[in-house]
Amino acid sequence: MHETKDIPSPSARDWAEGLLHKYWGYNSFRGIQREIIDSIYAGNDTLGLMPTGGGKSITFQVPALAMTGTCIVVTPLIALMKDQVAHLRQLGIKATAIYSGMKRDKIIAALENCILGDYKFLYLSPERLTSELFLTKLRHMKVSFLCIDEAHCISQWGYDFRPSYLALGDIRKELDDKPVLALTATATPEVVDDIQDKLLFKKKNVFRMSFSRPNLHYSLFHASTDEVALSHILNKYQGPTIIYANQRQKTEDIAKLLSLKGYSATFFHAGLPDLEKDYRQRDWQEDKVRIMVSTNAFGMGIDKPDVRLIVHLDPPDSLERYYQEAGRAGRDGQQSYAVLICKGKEITILQRLLQRSFPPKEKIQQIYDHICYFLQIAEGDGYERTREFNIHEFCINFHHSFSEVHPMLSLLEMSGYIRFTDEEETVSRIHITATRSQLYGCIHGMAETLFNHLLRRYTGIFQEFVFIDEEDISLSTGLAVKDIYETLVALNQRHIIRYIPRKRIPYLTLTRPRVEGKDIFIPSYVYEERYERQKKRIDSVVDYICDDSACRTEQLLAYFGEKLNNICHNCDNCDALKPQSVPESVYDTIEQDIRTQLSDGPQYAFNLNLSQYSPTDIEHVIRTLTENGDLIQEGFQLKIR
Repeated sequence: MHETKDIPSPSARDWAEGLLHKYWGYNSFRGIQREIIDSIYAGNDTLGLMPTGGGKSITFQVPALAMTGTCIVVTPLIALMKDQVAHLRQLGIKATAIYSGMKRDKIIAALENCILGDYKFLYLSPERLTSELFLTKLRHMKVSFLCIDEAHCISQWGYDFRPSYLALGDIRKELDDKPVLALTATATPEVVDDIQDKLLFKKKNVFRMSFSRPNLHYSLFHASTDEVALSHILNKYQGPTIIYANQRQKTEDIAKLLSLKGYSATFFHAGLPDLEKDYRQRDWQEDKVRIMVSTNAFGMGIDKPDVRLIVHLDPPDSLERYYQEAGRAGRDGQQSYAVLICKGKEITILQRLLQRSFPPKEKIQQIYDHICYFLQIAEGDGYERTREFNIHEFCINFHHSFSEVHPMLSLLEMSGYIRFTDEEETVSRIHITATRSQLYGCIHGMAETLFNHLLRRYTGIFQEFVFIDEEDISLSTGLAVKDIYETLVALNQRHIIRYIPRKRIPYLTLTRPRVEGKDIFIPSYVYEERYERQKKRIDSVVDYICDDSACRTEQLLAYFGEKLNNICHNCDNCDALKPQSVPESVYDTIEQDIRTQLSDGPQYAFNLNLSQYSPTDIEHVIRTLTENGDLIQEGFQLKIR
């Protein structure tokens, strides 16, 4: 029996509801939250399958408050760590996080406080689990249980496998009989079994919420170009929107195009400075910007329940990824939409994705040699020595593309030759290069407020670089982080200061002494077996795209091993089955208007002046005229036959 603190006996049914109401203000749990809480509180290893928006955090935060010791929460999402720690502290709950970019003394202080029992929650990234410092402190820490978020990352058969998660099996052994709670929003039956095996579950124990999202309308939209499709979709569906693209440059191009058309849009990808990512994300979350155009670097851990529309400009590489990204819409339960744009090249794109993820083994061996040349590691040397690895510089020097290098790094890591991380975050630095007299002549307004603070707070700033924290400066001055960042960038461009914003730096470690590339061995479980599984995932995406009759929700649920008893009545394929009835007089009027407006030649459908009619009636008339052969549709362009 676990000890309790400030709650009634665990035999009392209402102890969990009491904590829920006390800290979160809710009177009852949702879905399978209570079942998971009871299971982990009873000391059982537990796997919870909860779709995005299902309230995963409640399932570990409530029992952790009722149990003695610190709950260790492992998540790859630094932004999520910071947000949850801040929220818990606002509730009066002691929590801390250890992530890249923290100074060693702060890490030690956080771990020591956990040993002393001052914190109920310790958030960690998986890369931190194997550090000698953490392992040493862990042995003196009283742990209530281990919680693993995004648990599918531990499975090599999952769509988002991360080798760093494999260390969780060893951590589990360190915790003796402490239970583990694994949580994920996306897992096939095969991955469900693998998660439990990797985490050394004492017995199988899975709680499932339905993957069905009745308020989310899935559809495919066929168009000749993204521009044509977005012009229609963004006018049809209103509200906060995420548009996913598979290339960084494409996110910038689409955001610029939409802005020129009068939409409120910004973009987001991993190549942006961290501070810029922060304020772009904040502007979107606070509805200062309606549309976020992003790579899949955006979205995980984002708590915005009123997203109304998710658009994919490119096909996803798995239905797991598509379900998770589409599921970021409508978390408040209101009607929302997920649209996948199809331009007729999807199968070719997916085949190229598969080839890029599994290049010829000779190419992997060559990349290994090039990495060692780049880092100047001699044969037989380099074992367990960590070096900064600038991928972009590497790609330029050795004429590789980033998109081909990243998958090969993963294959080398899974084969046991390297350890790679791109999560290490530096701290911002600033050095004032102008003299004091020059400053007083050229600094005004916001910049003057900022400099007055810098001169008071940081000594030696005229002689050398000093580390700064833009968030701390914001709290002290009242200036927005975005304004601080943009002001410092502008002053850097004027050569008044040298400013290096914080950024993530990749690091690479050889996990065995360097060998010749030709001696690199890629095991079949890393290459051939994973290739076959990824091919099946892509085949499932192709089936989803090509099937214009089966219910979309039914297809997605079947992929995750769930059966839908009735069609969803909320996808494009189900819409096509709904009986359409347009009064004859209305039909004739719409048909005549269409014929009149097309009499001078083809036009785009959304350029027709038909706003006085119901969109449903218009779609029915156009579809009927097309099926009867009276109208020709080419993308969105219409013409009379």
